Parts: sequence; structure tokens; C-alpha cells
Amino acid sequence: VQLQASGGGLVQAGGSLRLSCAASGRTFRSDAMGWFRTAPGKEREFVAAISGSGGSTYYADSVKGRFTISRDNAKNAVYLRMNSLKPEDTAVYYCAASDGYSGSFGATDTDKYVYWGQGTQVTVSS
Repeated sequence: VQLQASGGGLVQAGGSLRLSCAASGRTFRSDAMGWFRTAPGKEREFVAAISGSGGSTYYADSVKGRFTISRDNAKNAVYLRMNSLKPEDTAVYYCAASDGYSGSFGATDTDKYVYWGQGTQVTVSS
């Protein structure tokens, strides 16, 4: 199983990016998927998650209203649209997928996720 994250880059504050995560090796249409990030000198933190059906989404308070998570189960992919980016959003962003957990009642904890992507760097300049 592989999760391939892409779409990171350098952007000015106030700009936008769209991260993509393509899964291969198995399908995740019933499993929660999420995005986490690790900033320099900080521990990995939850960013956003979406249930297997796509009917439930969860966001960290710091990104609520600016980021939108979505998924396309036909493409076995999850996305993170990031608007109004701030310098404090600078981090390596990782996508993750659970195994048998739908995410209908929450999916913010790292222990819900079994598969992790390699990360994509997002740098927001001031």
C-alpha cells in the first residue's frame, strides 16, 4: 500500500494550494482518511479528516474556515484545499488512511491511521 502526496510548494501569505494524495495497493472507500502536518521543531498535528463516505469532515481549529478536505473514492484519492495560507501553516503535510475505521464518529487521532504517505512540503512566506 502506498499513499503518494503531492501539490506542496512555496506560496505567499494569503495564497492557496491544493494537496492531493493518491492511494494504491488497496481501496479506501470505506475508511477514514486525513491530513496531518509537522512544522519545524514541533510534533505532528492533526489538520483535517474525512469519513469513508465523505459525509463527515473534521478540522483543527487553526485551519477551520480556510482548509477544505474532500475525497474521490472512484480515484482512491483525498485532497486538501488550503486557502488564506499563513506563515504558521508552513510544514510537511502527510496524508494518512485508516484500516477498517469509517471515521463517522471522529478521526482526529493519529492512532486511527495505519497507512502514511511520504509528506509534501508547504512553505508560506510572509
